[in-house]
Amino acid sequence: MGRLVRFTSPRTAEVVDFPDQPAGAGEVRLQTLYSGISAGTELTAYRGSNPYLNSEWDAERRLFVPGDSTHSYPLDGWGYEEVGRVESVGDDVDPDLVGRLVWGTWGHRSSVVRPVGWVQERLLPEGSTPIAGIFAKIGAIALNAILDADIHVGETVAVFGAGVPGQIVAQLARLNGAEVIVVDPVAARRELAERLGASLTLDPTTDEVAERVRALTGNRGADVVIEMSGSYQALQEAVRTVAYSSRVVAGGFFQGGATAVRLGEEYHHNRVAIICSQISGVAPVLQHRWDELRMSRTVLTLERDGRLPLRDLITDIVAAEDAPAAFEMLDSAPEKALQVVLDYGLDR
Repeated sequence: MGRLVRFTSPRTAEVVDFPDQPAGAGEVRLQTLYSGISAGTELTAYRGSNPYLNSEWDAERRLFVPGDSTHSYPLDGWGYEEVGRVESVGDDVDPDLVGRLVWGTWGHRSSVVRPVGWVQERLLPEGSTPIAGIFAKIGAIALNAILDADIHVGETVAVFGAGVPGQIVAQLARLNGAEVIVVDPVAARRELAERLGASLTLDPTTDEVAERVRALTGNRGADVVIEMSGSYQALQEAVRTVAYSSRVVAGGFFQGGATAVRLGEEYHHNRVAIICSQISGVAPVLQHRWDELRMSRTVLTLERDGRLPLRDLITDIVAAEDAPAAFEMLDSAPEKALQVVLDYGLDR
C-alpha cells in the first residue's frame, strides 16, 4: 500500500493508505522523494475557502456557477510540487529510465504511475539536486508573472508578498535587469529577499509603501508592480504604488470579496491596468513560444546553474507522515516557515 495526504474536512488532514499501482504497458512508476507544500493554493483547500469547494466550475463556459461544488471532502493527494525517482517501467518502455529523477504534479502521495511520454518531458536536469525539483511548478507560476509583467532593463519593480512565489518573482525580476523592491510584513522574509538581491524591502505595517516608492523614483512610482500575496489590501497598495498608465500583475490567489480595493481612486485616476497572471495560460503575445513546460524547465535550469538559489527558500523538511502537523502550522502561524517540504525517506 502507498500513503497519501487526505483533507477529510476543513482544517483536518491525515495520512492514509491507498492501493499502489504497477506500471502497465507504456507507463512508468515513480516513487516520491519529496513533495513541497504550497502555502497558497493548498491552504485554500485545507481551509475550505477554495471556490471549487463552494461552487461548480463550468469548464465549457469558464464560469463558476451556483449548484453542486466541483470538489468536495475528502480531498486526496492535493499538491503540485513533487519530485520522484523511476522505480520500474512497463512493457515497451526503455529500462534505462529506471533510477532517473522526475519532477511533476502528482500530489502528496508516496508513488504514482504516469505515461512514459509525460515522464520523458519532465526529467530533472543532469546535475540538479533532487529536492530542487519541487520548485518546477511554483517556479513556472513565478516566471509566468514575470512574462506578464513585461519588465525592461533599468525599471523599478515592486513585488508584494515575499512567500515562496514572491521570492522567486523578485529573483527573476532582478535577472531581467530590474531594480527590485520587496514588500512583506514578515521580517525574516524581508531579510531573505535582501540576501537574495532585492535592492530594498519595506514593511507595509510601518512603511508608507506608495509614498516611499515614489520618493525613490522621482515621484514616478514603480514601472510595474507584481502582487503575489493574494491580499486585497496589498493589491490596493500595489495600485497606489505603480506609475501612471502602468500595470499591476495580480498573481496571488485571492479569496472572497475585494472590499479593500478602491477602484475610484488611484486605479481610475492613474489609468492603472490590473493583469491577471494564472498558470492555465501565458500572455497571448507569447503563446506561440512559451508554455508551462518551458517555464518549468527554464526555472530548473537556472537553479541547476546557480543563477536562481531556490533551495534557500526551504525552511522546513518534515517526514511525510507528519504532514497534518505541517498544514496546521502553515495555517495558524504562516510566518514561522517559508517552503515546507515533505520527505518520503528515499533520497539516501
